[in-house]
Amino acid sequence: MAYVRQMEPGEADDPLLRKIYDDAVRRAGRVWNIVKVTSLDARMTRAHLGLYREVMLGSGPLPPRLRETLAVVVSRANDCHY
Repeated sequence: MAYVRQMEPGEADDPLLRKIYDDAVRRAGRVWNIVKVTSLDARMTRAHLGLYREVMLGSGPLPPRLRETLAVVVSRANDCHY
């Protein structure tokens, strides 16, 4: 399995990343690994979250709950731990 260095919430010294992490904790009670995977570049994390929101919550033929279910199934099939 590949390893990607991730910034933990206590290490986030970039103001943008700290805000992203604080927002994540307020929203979900934690910072998920899928967010941390791009954390070495806060601008990339912000862009990644925008893409994620559009794919998962934007308009389309599949309801958001089914999109999330498919994402979990694919992640498990690929042995992704995020």
